[in-house]
Amino acid sequence: MTNTQTIQFPADTLELVHKIIKRYPEGKQKSALLPILHLAQAEWRWCSSEVMDYVASLLKIKPVEVYEVASFYTMFHLEPVGEHVIEYCRTGPCCLMGGVEVYDHLKKKLGIETGETTPDGKFTIKEVECLAACGWGPVFQIREKYYMNLTNEKVDEIIDELSK
Repeated sequence: MTNTQTIQFPADTLELVHKIIKRYPEGKQKSALLPILHLAQAEWRWCSSEVMDYVASLLKIKPVEVYEVASFYTMFHLEPVGEHVIEYCRTGPCCLMGGVEVYDHLKKKLGIETGETTPDGKFTIKEVECLAACGWGPVFQIREKYYMNLTNEKVDEIIDELSK
C-alpha cells in the first residue's frame, strides 16, 4: 500500500463500522476502536499509519489515540506481514517441551528468522510471550487457530498444507 492509494473500507464493511460505532453512546465512539482496528487489519493485513489515520477519522479521534492502542496490542501488525502470521510461544513451558528445536526447525523450513516474511509473502514468524496453552506445548497460533504438541513433522505438515 502506498500513500497514493485511497484508504477506504468497502461499502459493506463501512456499513458494519457505522453499526459498531452506534453501539456506544454519543461522544464515546472511541469505544469502537478495537473492533474497527480488527476490521482494518482484516482488510489491509496490517495497520499502516494511513490506515490508522483513516480509523481515527471514522471515530473522530486523534490519530495518536489509534497509534497508542495499535502499538500496545501485539495482535495488531504495524509492519507488513505475510498471509499467515505464525505466532510462536517462547516462554519456559513450551521451551521445556521442545519448543526451541521445533521453532528452529520452523525457521529453517521457511528460510526466515523471527520478524521476517517469506519472499513469496505467505508466512511471517512472530515471537509472543504466552499463548496460555502451557500443557500442550510447544504451541503456535495462526489467526484464531492453535497448533499444539508440535513436532518437526507436524510443523512440516502445517506449512505444507498452508502453502497450497
